Amino acid sequence: MPGAQFILVTAPAKINLYLGVHARKDERGYHRVDSVMSTIDLTDTLAIAPSNHLMVKVVPDADIPQEQNTAYKAARAMGEAFDREPNFAILIDKHIPIKSGLGGPSADAAATIMGICHYWHLDPTDPRIDAVARSIGADVPFFLYGPPAYFSGAGDVMEEIYRPLTGTPVALVKPREGGVSARDAYIRFDEDPVEPADLEPMLEAMRAHNETAIFANVSNNLAPAACKIMPQITEVLDWIRTQPGVRAADVSGSGSVVFAICDTQMAADAIALAALNEHDWWAQSAKLAKTGPTIVVG
Repeated sequence: MPGAQFILVTAPAKINLYLGVHARKDERGYHRVDSVMSTIDLTDTLAIAPSNHLMVKVVPDADIPQEQNTAYKAARAMGEAFDREPNFAILIDKHIPIKSGLGGPSADAAATIMGICHYWHLDPTDPRIDAVARSIGADVPFFLYGPPAYFSGAGDVMEEIYRPLTGTPVALVKPREGGVSARDAYIRFDEDPVEPADLEPMLEAMRAHNETAIFANVSNNLAPAACKIMPQITEVLDWIRTQPGVRAADVSGSGSVVFAICDTQMAADAIALAALNEHDWWAQSAKLAKTGPTIVVG
């Protein structure tokens, strides 16, 4: 890109306001999943610059080969889709915890895709972009855009977009150590499937932008599997539901983060502080957001 050495791309995390995993699987072997998600203002930041070859570095060091990083996979997939060499240096400043259910790897992949679109002057609505995103992970298509949305299929087919709940305070809490991989959560789910809650009340509430009804229908039937793998999640969830100012609380995605929708930012801040000081859990206050990756030219 003439006149610019690098770009910065923010990669926002997400929470699942509704997650319904079905026991039956499609022809690919994927569970049918209904998911209503919103981004939050907790973000990773990617610095992307042209290079003589593709390389990805994570700070703090993720201690995995770069070829296993979703940003690396996304760049490679973009190169294959558009018959170009994805020669970029990508530095990921990580703030979204891994194995948390907040979608950090998917967010990083989406940010990489959008950054490459910017450099290659590609239309992000090109169907090939969506195909690349879906090839990396079920949540990646959602992260390309950002407003609250309902996804079906394997959680990768956009059905509806909704008016944002921008600014709604959220407290995020997880056990200090460890996490739950989506793969492990689905394996445990298959051992003892839990029926999903009725989806329609959530969709009706989102269409009407009825916050009271939205938060009354927060649900995640993958949460019991996550709690069986990591019982400390149950402790966090039971604790957070007793805290002042909480309108709704559940596990996000496959865990291990528990989120609480709060009445006020003060309540969200107080929960995060208490979780940190009284229990030594990882904790962060945040807000619901409405944006996907945001690009700043360096």
